[in-house]
Amino acid sequence: MLSLAAVSAGYGSFRVLCDVSLEVPQGEAVGVIGPNGAGKTTLMRVISGLVQFYTGAMTLEGRSIAGLPAHRMVEQGIAHVPENRRLFPRLTVEDNLRVGAYLPRARRHFAEQLDRVYKLFPRLKDRREQTAGTLSGGEQQMCAIGRALMSNPKILLMDEPSAGLAPLVVAQVFDLVQRIRAEGLTVLIVEQNVQQVLEVVDRAYLLEVGRIKLAGTSAELKNNDFIRKSYMGL
Repeated sequence: MLSLAAVSAGYGSFRVLCDVSLEVPQGEAVGVIGPNGAGKTTLMRVISGLVQFYTGAMTLEGRSIAGLPAHRMVEQGIAHVPENRRLFPRLTVEDNLRVGAYLPRARRHFAEQLDRVYKLFPRLKDRREQTAGTLSGGEQQMCAIGRALMSNPKILLMDEPSAGLAPLVVAQVFDLVQRIRAEGLTVLIVEQNVQQVLEVVDRAYLLEVGRIKLAGTSAELKNNDFIRKSYMGL
C-alpha cells in the first residue's frame, strides 16, 4: 500500500533520513523501532507531509504522493497520531473527534464514524463532554487515535503511542492497536518499546542514525541477537 524508496529528508541543511526504503502492505501492521534521535518521528512527518524530503520516491496504492502538503495527505487516506497526542486541550472530547472529520467526505459520514470510534473506545463516549486536557494519559491517547480514525483513513500512522504512559496503560494501548488491525486497517507504528511492539506487528524495520539497519518479520527481529541484546536487554 505505502512504499518509500531511497528517501532522504531533514530540516534545512541538516539531513536526518538517508536513503530510507520501506514497504507497508495493505492490511498489515508494520513497526519502525530504534533509539531516540534515530529519525523515527521525522519519518512519520515525511509520510504525513509535514516535512518535505530531499530525494527519493513515495507512493500510496501505486500513486505518487511525493511533495503533497499535509492536508492533501489526509485526503489521500493517511492519518497521523502524533507523538504526545497533540489534542486541543480546551475542546471537548467530541469536538476533538469532530476536528478529525473536517474533510467533506468525512463530514458526510460523521455520525457513522463517531459511532465506530465510541464502540472502539467506550470510555470516550462516557467522557464526550469533558475537555480533552482533563483526561488521563491513556484516555488522551484513545482520543488522539479516535480523532485520526474519524477521517476513515486507509493507513494509520502512530508515533510513539506508549510514550509517557504507565505500564498497564501501555498494554491497553497495544491491545487497541490489535483491535484496530482486526478491523482491517493498515498501520505503521513508530515505537521505542521494542518488546511490546514486536508482539502486535507483522514486520518491522530498525532505524538507526537515519538509516535502515535491519528489516524482517516480527519473529525474525524478536529472535535477532543484536535486537535482543541492544533493545530488549535479553
